[in-house]
Amino acid sequence: MPALQRTEAILRASLLDVRSYTIDLDVTRGPDVFGSTTVIRFGCAEPGSDSFVDLEPVELRRAVLNGRPLDPADLDGNRLALPGLAAENELLVEADMRYSRTAEGLHRYTDPADGEVYLYASCAPDLAPKVFACFDQPDLKAPIRLGVTLPPGWKAFANGAPAGPGEEGRREFAETKPISTYLFTVVAGPLHSVAGEHDGIPLGLHARRSLAAELEREADELFEVTRASFDRLHELFEQRYPFGEYHQAFMPEFNWGAMENPGCVVFRDEMLFRSTPTDADRESRAMVVCHEMAHMWFGDLVTMKWWDDLWLNESFAEMLGYRVAAESTRFTLAWIGFAARRKAWGYDADQRGSTHPVAGNGTRSVAEAVVNFDGISYAKGASVLRQLVAWLGDEAFFAGINAYFAWHRYGNAELADFLAALGEASGKDVHGWAEQWLRTSGVDTLRVEVERDGGKVRSVAVVNEGSRPHLVGVGGYAMVEPYLRAWPGAPAVEVPAGGRVLVPELVEDQPELVVPNHGDLTWAKIRLDEASWQVVTESLAQVEDGLTRALLWDHARDLVRDGELAPAEYLRLVERHLGGETVVSTVEAVLAFAVNDVAGRYLAPERRAAGLAVVAGAARSLLFGSDVAPNLRQAALRGALESSVGEAQLDELQAWLAGDGLPGGVSLSPELRWVALARLAARGRAGEPEFSAELARDPGTEAEVGAARARAARPEPDAKARAWQAMFTDGELSNHLLRATAEGFWRSGAEEQQQEYVRRYFAELLGAARRGDAVVRMLGHFLFPRGYATAETVRLAEECLRADGLTPALRRVVGDELDDLRRAQRIREA
Repeated sequence: MPALQRTEAILRASLLDVRSYTIDLDVTRGPDVFGSTTVIRFGCAEPGSDSFVDLEPVELRRAVLNGRPLDPADLDGNRLALPGLAAENELLVEADMRYSRTAEGLHRYTDPADGEVYLYASCAPDLAPKVFACFDQPDLKAPIRLGVTLPPGWKAFANGAPAGPGEEGRREFAETKPISTYLFTVVAGPLHSVAGEHDGIPLGLHARRSLAAELEREADELFEVTRASFDRLHELFEQRYPFGEYHQAFMPEFNWGAMENPGCVVFRDEMLFRSTPTDADRESRAMVVCHEMAHMWFGDLVTMKWWDDLWLNESFAEMLGYRVAAESTRFTLAWIGFAARRKAWGYDADQRGSTHPVAGNGTRSVAEAVVNFDGISYAKGASVLRQLVAWLGDEAFFAGINAYFAWHRYGNAELADFLAALGEASGKDVHGWAEQWLRTSGVDTLRVEVERDGGKVRSVAVVNEGSRPHLVGVGGYAMVEPYLRAWPGAPAVEVPAGGRVLVPELVEDQPELVVPNHGDLTWAKIRLDEASWQVVTESLAQVEDGLTRALLWDHARDLVRDGELAPAEYLRLVERHLGGETVVSTVEAVLAFAVNDVAGRYLAPERRAAGLAVVAGAARSLLFGSDVAPNLRQAALRGALESSVGEAQLDELQAWLAGDGLPGGVSLSPELRWVALARLAARGRAGEPEFSAELARDPGTEAEVGAARARAARPEPDAKARAWQAMFTDGELSNHLLRATAEGFWRSGAEEQQQEYVRRYFAELLGAARRGDAVVRMLGHFLFPRGYATAETVRLAEECLRADGLTPALRRVVGDELDDLRRAQRIREA
């Protein structure tokens, strides 16, 4: 059957009232299947009506509705018909279910470090039926009671608190508050755990045994951020945390950064940092911890009715994640990380053909919903909310939020409900604001116009070339050696849609540099006047404020993508000013864009080595510079590894792997050692002997992933053939190994051979899409031949999009990559 349609969900929600789920899982049946028994109690508003339950089993063993057996043969794809419902119903379903290797359902993982097995349920949209029988839509919430039969020595944690001390091989959990089925989880295995408590809330951290040392090392910081986040959210919200205990489980091969399962948040276990983290890594993790906790209110306590209001979950959690991290933890520069790294994701998404409104985007089916977990729902949505808070003020905004929680506690809501609460609290026309900001798509541009006479500033204006009003700060900067400093109290102006507003306060200050969107409170591209841009090219590193530098770096990035700044000019900016940057997240963002996009896509192939040489030089200047903070050196080290070209730099990489030549305080962590090996492998300077030695040196997940990437990066035809075969064979690779292999594949190879693989890619991608959305994301995004911005690649991608039978996920990812490919082609031609 096709994915659940919105029309079907509306009808089923009007008919059914789900009272409770009782779920029993047996995970002792071997490596392939697990037992799932579910009892659902539910009411029916129209007795005698028919409905259906969602279920994706290997084998449906038994289904009994109100004491009446149902024929398992009536299972149609992922739906079992429920005929002749009574006013009150009880459905029993017993089934064998298949473990997932792509983190879609109940994921099973064998740790290569010690052979131990771990499980976790990942039930994002459309995945809960892979674990248990359910009415899988967000507006049919119900309490869940879970029991799990386990192998000896295993622990388990879930949404509900443990019901008693348990016994060997069995764990029971207390009934939860009403939650949506997509928020169900259980994590199990021989877990290592660290317990804590805060403000009466039991806390737990969990990871696999091979990461016990990392979990113990990171526990203090994780608990510190968790406690600070609870305290801040309890200050902002009248409703206390509503789900009892609070567990955070760091699990392998997770597809997302984290998932907000109430009571038991699952994170990808890379966040335990086996490799040396930078401050930006720690800041990003802190934001994710705060983001997921905000979801306990936005998404879990009050849940969207349907997936087109995804923003009610993600945009709010994103905004609060950064805000709480910046206000209440030691990561006070979190908003700089947002400006430097996160917003670019959203700006790119909002300028593609697949752009959509933040809210009410017309999602017709669950399959379409999955593709909208994107930079618009997260980064743009968070920026839009910052603009809303700037317009309403904190007091009115949070008064509306608290009314919204009170009105819809443990229930569901949609955009109109949120606006009603805000309107009552603020007295402002929030509906009109929403029409302009939430129901439209695309990025506006704010342009600075400065009139000068003989070098003297006569007028300053901000011109809004877009369709929305913007409340923004306008910063005026002047050189006060050694910095470009902003005049205190940057004026705030409201620029109407299509309007022009003078800023007379800045004329008196006689600024050398004028920056619109000062403070980064809106969602818009900026364009500087010619004199201001000249100041940027000469003195970017001297701008005193780190957030403004991030905005200006992002402005330069935007100019390149729009064809207004040559890629080579951007690299000159990197060469000249990156060495003066002091914020790690900005350094990482600039280096990543320079390596992956400017050199990797926008420069013609014959110019890439020269482009990478510029990046490599800038990265090494930071790495070996005097008085450079260790965190900056660590960020520069990755950039140096990924941009190394020429025999001398490759010799240097080999020396670094041997422990020679790096400055004090910097080391090649296990993950970075594999980055270096992949770079060497792509140049034919590392192969199976080096891979085997590194796998033996430090076995585990990181090594498996690194080896997969490095093997695929080898230039020999047989290495490419093996990698291709593995990627296009169902079940051959887990999701993370599939991604790593895809990331390595295009890094080398004879031109004719690679062109043939480009053609094969588009011919074989449609068949691979039948393996599920996770595979589509890995192959559609990470294996897309983005470096081959040629007319032929564009033609092949266009033909692929015209094929019959494309899933919504495949259509979206290929369409997005094609948009970026055309952009790269235009930049090269310019």
